[in-house]
Amino acid sequence: MVGIPGSEFLTAALNVVSQSLQIPVIIFLLAFAIFAVFAFGGLISDYSTRKKLTRQYKEELIFSLVNAGSIEELKNIVNDSGIYDNQKEVLLKIIDAHSLSSDSREAWALNLIEEEEVIMAKSLERVDIVTRIGPTLGLMGTLIPMGPGLAALGSGDVTTLANAIIVAFDTTVVGIGSGAIAYVISKIRRRWYEEYSSNLQLFVNAVLENLGK
Repeated sequence: MVGIPGSEFLTAALNVVSQSLQIPVIIFLLAFAIFAVFAFGGLISDYSTRKKLTRQYKEELIFSLVNAGSIEELKNIVNDSGIYDNQKEVLLKIIDAHSLSSDSREAWALNLIEEEEVIMAKSLERVDIVTRIGPTLGLMGTLIPMGPGLAALGSGDVTTLANAIIVAFDTTVVGIGSGAIAYVISKIRRRWYEEYSSNLQLFVNAVLENLGK
């Protein structure tokens, strides 16, 4: 590299780095596309099994939890309810802690709720990553092959340019498509999780009120 000026050396190094990213970008885009398809299938599956609690049902359940006359009755109400199994598990753990002081019970209940929220946040993290990174990788996949393609055009090699344009368009479509699907999934699941968390907080407060009597 003795005869190469500094700027040309840096440009050549930058080109090598850029071109070396093409294969990893394509691999990640394919992985994102597969993930988006499976995540969308999971969304449809969860929608078919999703438990929709009406306002009247939640009101009746809360009154039943607050007015239960014993620990066993309280457990039976929880077990017979139409809420999610994870919500039942949280409520039953709080009921089993009835011997603790009021402050300790509330701290334990808060910890259990936070654990549920962490699980939901982790579930959304992967979808959010695809939402944000998918289009970015699509843009990278568009720009990387265009450099050699335009250089080939300068030397009259139209075939290389055509192949570069095909790769550029394909990566753009896959990146934007994966990001769009992941965005829809994220919005719907976030609304579901907010409803889940809100309902869980209501039920936990009702159980705590009963135990505090």
